Amino acid sequence: MSTAITATGEKPLTSAELRELSVRSNMPGIIRAASHYGAIGVFGTLIWQVASTYGLLWAVPLIVVQGYFVAFLFMVVHETAHKTAFRSRALNLVVGHLSSFAIGLPYEYYCLFHWDHHRYTQDPRRDPELLVGPIPASDTELAFAYSGLRQVAFRVGLMLRHAFTGNASAPWIPEGKRHIVVREARLYVAGYVVLLLASFALHTTLLLWVWIVPLIVGQLFLRPYLYAEHTGCERTRSAFQNTRTTYTGALMKWFAWNMPYHVEHHAYPSIPFHALPRLNEIVDGRIVFRGQGYVAVTRETWAWFRRERGHLVRRVSGA
Repeated sequence: MSTAITATGEKPLTSAELRELSVRSNMPGIIRAASHYGAIGVFGTLIWQVASTYGLLWAVPLIVVQGYFVAFLFMVVHETAHKTAFRSRALNLVVGHLSSFAIGLPYEYYCLFHWDHHRYTQDPRRDPELLVGPIPASDTELAFAYSGLRQVAFRVGLMLRHAFTGNASAPWIPEGKRHIVVREARLYVAGYVVLLLASFALHTTLLLWVWIVPLIVGQLFLRPYLYAEHTGCERTRSAFQNTRTTYTGALMKWFAWNMPYHVEHHAYPSIPFHALPRLNEIVDGRIVFRGQGYVAVTRETWAWFRRERGHLVRRVSGA
């Protein structure tokens, strides 16, 4: 389970350590991206071969696994948004847009959204992650939220609104960049239309079963992971108190691009993903909220949402 401890008085990261850990490199990102997209390619091929040979039902377990890999392309978007996945800015942009297109989350929009999340983490009035929806009002709504479907529907709807209305107004979108968000949304939508028309023309459902359905199924893995990052942590400005690091297995850390070390990332967002394990060794004693695996943390975040709902009901009723 996740536990809160009192941070020790250990020394903070020195300037020399920060400079050393902040060095960016292309190769770790290339290896990680190649393995991530490679896994998607392998399982996509298996899904198609099994479905074609034995029937779609036999491919369902493979679709579930594919869902994990496709949904966690969000982590590629996240790291490239920080421009720390690669040393090359061009590589960050190309891989970032490719991954954003794959998960239906326009890249430039997400960069702006995420920048404000880092600036105002856990601020209920300014953190975009706390502004995109109310606390679920029932266990049914809570389960729907944990499915990730609510969030996917919201971001797809937002992209369509940007594309078709030309209106991209939000506190985290500067007025001078609204046209960029609108243009990007239109390009993404145009790309999806081209792929849809191509699928019709070729009479194939390949993209549906190796991409779209896995993306939806994969939210069942991604959303509990994302809720673990800050849910139930303190509403303070300190990354060591408002964020949770979750200690988990090597596979999860690999395909989440080391973001389970989330306290470390928020405390020092300029440090690339591949240096976060070393950073953890330095600052581990200062981390207040730490989770021991995502199953235990999910139980805790679910319980937190239920408690907050109860507090809200009592405030509204005056009890």
